[in-house]
Amino acid sequence: MSNAFHDKVAVVTGGSAGIGYVTAQKIAEGSGTVYITGRDQDVLTAAAADISGDVIGVRADSRSADDLDRLFAQVERRSGRVDVLVVNAAAIATAPLGTITEDIIRTVFDVNITGTIMTVQKALPLLVDGGVIVLTGSMAAHKASRGRSLYAASKAGVRALARTWALELTPRGIRVNVVSPGPTDTPGIAQLAATAEEREALFAAMGTGTPMTRAGTAEEVAAVIAFVASDAASHVNGADYQVDGGYGQV
Repeated sequence: MSNAFHDKVAVVTGGSAGIGYVTAQKIAEGSGTVYITGRDQDVLTAAAADISGDVIGVRADSRSADDLDRLFAQVERRSGRVDVLVVNAAAIATAPLGTITEDIIRTVFDVNITGTIMTVQKALPLLVDGGVIVLTGSMAAHKASRGRSLYAASKAGVRALARTWALELTPRGIRVNVVSPGPTDTPGIAQLAATAEEREALFAAMGTGTPMTRAGTAEEVAAVIAFVASDAASHVNGADYQVDGGYGQV
């Protein structure tokens, strides 16, 4: 996507690893300025340094209004606007019914719902008319998986937010879409496995549930996010792009 983001300013939350990192990389490769966020300063600094181009790492937790204020204040001072907002920061937890606690509920919903809402609201004053918002959803919102009811509910909420915001932002010409990964090999999913052997078995099992017979990659999901965020998708709005290897389609 050579020069697809020329003179564009993008913010990618959760951009220090996995899908967010590769998305930031693609936007930078397309000649865009990219602000990435993460909670671990060392990982964030390394990620920003590793991506070629104009990439700025800002430590921020999407659950913190103060962090979000600081993020967008820095964007405003340095760039003056936001053209593309990719809300990718997320929390995942496995908790079968009967084991769900208030702490787990807060962890998942504070990041995936409250964090998403507050990130978009804080960005709105800087978002240009005709800008783009891409929310990272999940096939968990469409297809059940044991132990993932909280995560599924939160991502179904993300899908509902996108539909409504696409309508509400119509007067400003701001497009709002969701990209929903299916089984994907990312650090966030990998953390559900305690050992390297368990991780390998986890992703092998995830792959067997898709017609593609393998888990997806961060690169494959980020490619779709970059497309939806670009002018090539100028007539795409309120949609949910499912990057799932056919997992939820057959």
